[in-house]
Amino acid sequence: MKGMVDITEKEVVYREATAEGIIRMRKETLDRIFRKEVEKGDVLEISTAVALQGAKSTPSLLPFCHPIRLTSVKVEYERLDEHRLAVRVKVKALEKTGVEMEALTAATLALLNIWDMVKKYEKDEEGQYPETWIESVRVLRKVKERA
Repeated sequence: MKGMVDITEKEVVYREATAEGIIRMRKETLDRIFRKEVEKGDVLEISTAVALQGAKSTPSLLPFCHPIRLTSVKVEYERLDEHRLAVRVKVKALEKTGVEMEALTAATLALLNIWDMVKKYEKDEEGQYPETWIESVRVLRKVKERA
């Protein structure tokens, strides 16, 4: 029989995962984000809300993920250089299964939201995005320990 992994007999333990992704864009656009001059709104504030909702919505988006009662979702941003912005999301729970997918989903959705909010500034004359891409989405750290 196929379906979700059976976690019925697993023990509830402390789970934590941190995921990161990077978006590359024009320097002028990244400057605009930090000066809060994007007409759609505060990009980082809205992207944080998107990440939180994404972590909570993971089982709805990925059908083999178990619904998890998250105890914490934290989002941080770091400007790596003139063109790159890192998004890091740390997710915590006391559960029978890990929270890596929630952290990855949250980070990815935050990156997609950033792109959506600034795409007007990133398009070239032909409507393409030659200087914009998302890269290096990965799990930085995973913790599993008895509560």
